[in-house]
Amino acid sequence: MNQEEIWAALEIERRGVADLLGSLPPDDWERPSLCEGWRIRDVAAHLALATRVSVPRAMVDFVRARGSFNRFVHDTAVRHARLPVGELVAQVRESATSHRRAPTTKPLDPLFDVLVHAQDIAVPLGLDRAMPLEAARACAAHIWERGFPFHPQRRLRGLRLVATDVDWSAGEGDVVEGPVQALLLLLSGRPAALPGLRGATGAARAGIRST
Repeated sequence: MNQEEIWAALEIERRGVADLLGSLPPDDWERPSLCEGWRIRDVAAHLALATRVSVPRAMVDFVRARGSFNRFVHDTAVRHARLPVGELVAQVRESATSHRRAPTTKPLDPLFDVLVHAQDIAVPLGLDRAMPLEAARACAAHIWERGFPFHPQRRLRGLRLVATDVDWSAGEGDVVEGPVQALLLLLSGRPAALPGLRGATGAARAGIRST
């Protein structure tokens, strides 16, 4: 995907997530997401922050998190989640047309972020939300090569991942295959990916546990 295609896909996905969030009853906002220790409200806040983080603010928050990237991302989301849900929805919708990226992120990172976090919201609520295939394929290739913070090549060493709905594969070893949407969740360490995959899923589960 070129940059214009990425921006176009990102706008569609952010608007879709805003619509999804806007349709949720109040109780759903407090439910656990697929991210361990994150409520759906926290995931929404993280997405709302995607185009609002400045370098000085990020540096302050990173120091506040004592240098832990995971704590930094979690804590900034939890603090932002104190806003009213209507404001969070509005901020996610407003971000749809923004071309700002968070510090240190790559061009495909925001698209990957919204694709996976949309599943973090939808799956635990029993909602079906399909990823666009080309966007998911591009993000799978990107995250496989990206390394930090998921390190899939290290976690899933000895496995060959094969998408059954698009032309994408990666790795060497025992085959794990399934829809690229499930593979993208596997790459990002989500156990919810496993029911959609077949093959060496026991080894894939071990790779998830090592995150």
